[in-house]
Amino acid sequence: MASSIGQIRKSVLTLALPVTVSSLLQRTEGIAAVFLVGGLGATSIAAVGLGQLLAFMATTLVSGLSVGANVLIAQLWGARRTRDVGEAATHLLGLAVIVSCSLVALGWSLNRVIMEQLGAEAAVITLALPYSNFIFLVIPCTIFLQVLSSILQGTGNTKTPMYALIAVNLLYLLIAYPLIYGIWGFPTLGITGAAVAAGLAEGTGVAYLLWACRKLFKISLHVRRDLLRSVWQIGASVSGERIFQQTGIILYTKIVLLYGTVTYAAHQVGLSIESLSFLPGYGFAIAAATMVGQSIGAGKYVRAKFENWEANRLATLAMASMGILFFFGASGFRMGSLTG
Repeated sequence: MASSIGQIRKSVLTLALPVTVSSLLQRTEGIAAVFLVGGLGATSIAAVGLGQLLAFMATTLVSGLSVGANVLIAQLWGARRTRDVGEAATHLLGLAVIVSCSLVALGWSLNRVIMEQLGAEAAVITLALPYSNFIFLVIPCTIFLQVLSSILQGTGNTKTPMYALIAVNLLYLLIAYPLIYGIWGFPTLGITGAAVAAGLAEGTGVAYLLWACRKLFKISLHVRRDLLRSVWQIGASVSGERIFQQTGIILYTKIVLLYGTVTYAAHQVGLSIESLSFLPGYGFAIAAATMVGQSIGAGKYVRAKFENWEANRLATLAMASMGILFFFGASGFRMGSLTG
């Protein structure tokens, strides 16, 4: 039994570490945008933060699709139903197209209205609107990155999405700064340059993941309602939970904006740094979903229970460590600032 638990622990870590790195890299793009536009002033930081908030609201609506993709593919993969895996992947890609187009239209229609309702100052809205509109124009790339990564992770391949996100971040950092500040012969686009760089980088990542998934996809002669129903049953509750969570964040943002643009800009910088703390937990969550899903698909229910327990135990240790690190790290930073 001890040997079996050791193997499970090793499998959890093998799956979780690449997903954690992928999550960090995915979040790094948004954090980098905040810091890259820092030279343009507090209004620009606030504008980027507001635009990212609206984009995150939109992608929250489809978070259930990513989770549903991961769990469904994992269960089918564990049951060795390779034909169904391919058809499920194709259906998930079709759903991603439909949802992406809907979000583009929704974002372009409601961007200004939501910013005004949140109480953002006119100067912030003027800067944020072009940035946010372009972010929504390329939001299909963001959604495709999530869904394609979930499909691959469901098969147990967590390294390929990590490599894709490494490439996305390197490309983003390479072209974002020149596009924002107009150096090396690039046009000066201001904060909109950060959005353009995100679209180009994520589009490259999507192309790479589509190529990596090319052997998985199988064309179905008819709509597989059973597969779509499974995705809905798995993902609907996840999306509902995230929507309620995001509603709280929106209300909190409205309160922070009451204190002005500079306050919101400072809040956005702190929030970007703080967001790094919970990403290891997300890595273990994906690892648990993949391993447990594959074991359930293979009919190994006892093993699934042990995998779930071990993933939760390791996640608890990882998140407790992050909490301690951030708590004492922040205290050390404040002390250093006072003595300096």
